[in-house]
Amino acid sequence: MGAEGWVEAFLEMMAVERAAARNTLTAYGKDLADAQGFLSSRKRDLADAAPEDIEAYFERMGALGLSPATAARRRAAVRGLYRFALGEGWRKDDPSRRVDAPKKGRPLPHVLSRQEMDRLIAAATDKDGAAGLRLGCMVELLYASGLRISELLALPVAALARDPAYLIVKGKGGKERLAPLNAPARTAVKAYLPVRKSFYAKGATDSPWLFPSRSGGGRLTRRRFSQLLDEAALVAGIDPAKISPHGLRHAFATHLLEGGADLRTVQKLLGHADIATTQIYTHVAQSRLRSVMEESHPLARRKPKTDPPPS
Repeated sequence: MGAEGWVEAFLEMMAVERAAARNTLTAYGKDLADAQGFLSSRKRDLADAAPEDIEAYFERMGALGLSPATAARRRAAVRGLYRFALGEGWRKDDPSRRVDAPKKGRPLPHVLSRQEMDRLIAAATDKDGAAGLRLGCMVELLYASGLRISELLALPVAALARDPAYLIVKGKGGKERLAPLNAPARTAVKAYLPVRKSFYAKGATDSPWLFPSRSGGGRLTRRRFSQLLDEAALVAGIDPAKISPHGLRHAFATHLLEGGADLRTVQKLLGHADIATTQIYTHVAQSRLRSVMEESHPLARRKPKTDPPPS
């Protein structure tokens, strides 16, 4: 079996045994194709690559200036393939083992304050007519439940037709979790549903999606939602560069922790497999608390005493 067969078998294993999401499989497939393209220039392929070849490939990623996340994912794809090949007995060595991945610092996400979230929601709902009801509903749902934007856009209308107190969401890897809906989010859904039909594609009489679209895809796209969010940010007096669909999920998690929620609960609500992923929000909350203390505590504003000059 050649390199092409290895990749196919590896991705099949990821899908069946590890329930990898479609986006993950697509990304890994592209990453391994990129590695194969580089190795071809060295008269090699993934099946017969030497450690020196893999080391050169990893070094090339650094020279290209890829984002830390993209470079880390490509390394993970290559390493995963070779661990799989080693386990299957297709190779007797792992050519990626001797190459150390650079440590990747994890920047703290920018998180909107509660006041900024209030202004953003107000700006979203201030849009005229059905457009405002839809955008306000989407922002309220993301902030109330911590959904990923892909999860929100994939919601069927049936999931909210009966005014539920929570959603059953299928997240990464096909894992299900409960996502809460607070009173403002449920009110926003009720206001939006009567105008939902105005967003059907031309000639359509029905749509399974909660947020249909007149575009050919049949439902609202992430790109279009990002554009609408940027417009609302400008109205709210917030720099659009500080806002993204995923940023509303950051706000959900950080504000929960600031309000006293425990880390395990937030982990479950976000659908994180590893609590280490959730812990970044504790750093954000602590950073914000420190800033508030420095700005608001009377001792922080008191000028330090200076020693008297020597007599």
